[in-house]
Amino acid sequence: MIDEVKKPVDPEAGGAARKAELQSIKQTATDCKELIVERQRLEQMIKDLRDHGEIEEVKDYSGGFAERFSK
Repeated sequence: MIDEVKKPVDPEAGGAARKAELQSIKQTATDCKELIVERQRLEQMIKDLRDHGEIEEVKDYSGGFAERFSK
């Protein structure tokens, strides 16, 4: 992804081709940003888990499929 963003835009490209190339670079940069934000969120979640223990699993005591349809 970094190579895609670093790649220079073809100076001879014009019109729609240049616009498509710039849009591709912009989309790649946006995707990178989203990945970085998600990684930071996951790192924070792991840090919180280490600090406060494991996540408590929410238990669902409602009836299962068979119980709901056995009438």
